[in-house]
Amino acid sequence: MKITNCEVYEVALPNRRHHTWASKMVAPIGNHLIVRMDTDEGISGWGEAPAGITWGGAFGRYSGESPRTVRVVLENHLIDAVKGLDPRAMATLHDTMDRAVKGNPYAKAAIDMAAYDIAGKAANVPVHTLLGGQFRDRIEVAHSLGIMPIEKCVDEAAQAVEEGAKTLKCKTGLDSERDVEVVHELRKRLGDDVKIRVDGNEGYADVWEAIRVTRRQEQYDILLCEQPVMGTAPLARVAERIDCPVMADESAWTVHDILELVEHNAAACFSCYVTKPGGLYRAVQQADIAHALGMFSDIGGSIESGIGCAANLHLGAAIPIATLPSVCPVAKPEGAEGPDIAGIYYLDDLVTEPFRFEDGCVLVPEGPGLGIDVDEEKLRKYAVA
Repeated sequence: MKITNCEVYEVALPNRRHHTWASKMVAPIGNHLIVRMDTDEGISGWGEAPAGITWGGAFGRYSGESPRTVRVVLENHLIDAVKGLDPRAMATLHDTMDRAVKGNPYAKAAIDMAAYDIAGKAANVPVHTLLGGQFRDRIEVAHSLGIMPIEKCVDEAAQAVEEGAKTLKCKTGLDSERDVEVVHELRKRLGDDVKIRVDGNEGYADVWEAIRVTRRQEQYDILLCEQPVMGTAPLARVAERIDCPVMADESAWTVHDILELVEHNAAACFSCYVTKPGGLYRAVQQADIAHALGMFSDIGGSIESGIGCAANLHLGAAIPIATLPSVCPVAKPEGAEGPDIAGIYYLDDLVTEPFRFEDGCVLVPEGPGLGIDVDEEKLRKYAVA
């Protein structure tokens, strides 16, 4: 089998509400690049690059990508590089991409996803089988609460819990007093059974502010503290002075980042997902190293459509360390059955069928490849000129 072509589409999905975090307070979510990869055997696969220009590694280690930069890298470099390759030969595919382009993991992840989708369809197996097997058939959803007024935040959280969410992820990092008060109000409104995790997105001014805020939040029983400050060494200083686990996200893009985090005792866990390391192939390598070194993870993401979310769910099914509640959107086309709030960030989606949401969990799609079908009319409907 050989790759013959890749079509690239830019879409902007309609947001349910403006979703913000400390490093992204302006740009809307949902503006993504979609790739359809075709082969000489008539099998096509889908990939997604939910790139954000303000999203990158600590101290400029990894640069932000936007839909426009992803398009340039794909159309001017990666597509020509992978044409003629067998999409099932993942190591060769990645070696070829890495020789053609340095970095740009979101662009590479879109190619990788589409190749895995094809490989699964060709073998008539789901992607998680190609990744090594299935440890679980669902991921518990952590409903993400962007930075918004406390009353609005608590009201949305209550609706998400009523619909079945058991974990909340509260975005923080810009206002210390607000960050403590919102956790207090969530706990007071929702009781002791709901899990609450906080995510500062590197927003705190220094280590000492991060420590003070987290210690105060801990009195309301938080599950973990995600990336309160920038950089591995500062994370380590926070980790040694608080009680709850520290999770790395912006500091955990590659296998080498995992080694550095462990060397500095900077994080007990990390946010593992398809796009940061450059695809499913690299994400599994990252998870294997982390597993060997005693770390655990959630399945993170960049609020993907159903295409990228399916890839993340297959990753979560296949790696043993993905034990934490995760921000995996519950992809749902407009008008379909499913939750209205819990795990919902868009008013419509590109997949034809909604993801199943049961007992606070989103189920891994069944069927060959990614297990999804894409509504190509939606690609046209939400196309960015």
